[in-house]
Amino acid sequence: MSVRVFVCSKDEVDALKKLLGYDPALDKTLSSDALHNLQQDKYGSVIFARKEFSVREGRSFGMDDDNFYLYLKADDDFLKQAEERFAHEFKTIKHADPAVEKKLEDFISDEESKANQGFGAIFGG
Repeated sequence: MSVRVFVCSKDEVDALKKLLGYDPALDKTLSSDALHNLQQDKYGSVIFARKEFSVREGRSFGMDDDNFYLYLKADDDFLKQAEERFAHEFKTIKHADPAVEKKLEDFISDEESKANQGFGAIFGG
């Protein structure tokens, strides 16, 4: 699995969060025809809800307050399709530069490590 970090403006973060949480297979309002049409769509298989992701405010890890950052962990093919979908559907979302990507990866890794240590303490690990 690979990690990619994307930058998103405040203006588009709500639309991004909606996209990330949506799984058409769980949408009871879709007819079978609508679901079939989604499956035929170029981006129909780019379902973020089935991947590991996190959206963070820039200020939460020492970055620009005006931006949000998407941490996305998936296989390389999915990440390529995700980047294409973002370019097609959003104006401001772009791949973060390597320094920002590394900073968020380290921040999330540190959080996960602390959480695991906490669970170990709780359950006698």
